[in-house]
Amino acid sequence: MNILHRNHVHVIGSDGPVLLYAHGFGCNQRMWDGITPAFTATHRQVLFDYVGCGQSDPGAFNADRYASLHGYAQDLIEVCDALALQRGVTFIGHSVSGSIGMLASIARPELFDRLILIGPSPCFLNQPGYTGGFEREDLDGLLSLMEQNHMGWADHLAPVVAGESGGAPVARTLSDSFCSTDPVMARCFAKTTFFSDNRDDLPKVPCPSLILQHRQDALAPLSVGDYLHKHLKNSTLKVLDVKGHSAHMSNPHLVIDAIRTYLALGTTAN
Repeated sequence: MNILHRNHVHVIGSDGPVLLYAHGFGCNQRMWDGITPAFTATHRQVLFDYVGCGQSDPGAFNADRYASLHGYAQDLIEVCDALALQRGVTFIGHSVSGSIGMLASIARPELFDRLILIGPSPCFLNQPGYTGGFEREDLDGLLSLMEQNHMGWADHLAPVVAGESGGAPVARTLSDSFCSTDPVMARCFAKTTFFSDNRDDLPKVPCPSLILQHRQDALAPLSVGDYLHKHLKNSTLKVLDVKGHSAHMSNPHLVIDAIRTYLALGTTAN
């Protein structure tokens, strides 16, 4: 199988340290368009679409594989192998890709130098002693809406993800992306995203991480950022003054500044 075709891999630049971008649920690599221009002169940047998203190969979809976030983590690892990336990769992941990147780093610790996690959540469900942001019935309702009205769930979820900081332009971009996904594949990714619990994996993550938390985020409240910071070794928590779940789209300058600062500190430390 041609992995680069399967995941619609796009590489910007040929020199410099590698930045590997991973999008969130229902999204695609174009969501990073506000970030990548800032690093074209200094880094080699790798973008891809998970199977079932964007312009990936729909024929590669396997419901059993993608019923677990480990399946998406394997996508990520296979993209790196196809590009002969062996070490020193900086992973930048949004939302559920935070967990996917952490799983990949556990599986292949030598591959990743550091993780940059934007609005991550190890578990979206509220649990005893843990506030993930959603009750079970909320997520069951979202999945039911996806089954009954594919366009309707996109119009419902997009403004929530965009938040006030993103407003109508970001909401439209997200809604268009949500609507363009195959309903069966989208529901599979949604179920895997919202019902996974990766809290026990946090102490196993081998590399340093930067957690970029949104100040007001309906999908990942401040308590989630605090939880991650507490349980991830060598983690740095930075709260961005953003209302929404997609700072890389609504406030890219804040994300760029945070990434540059973190990379500079890492270079100095090394």
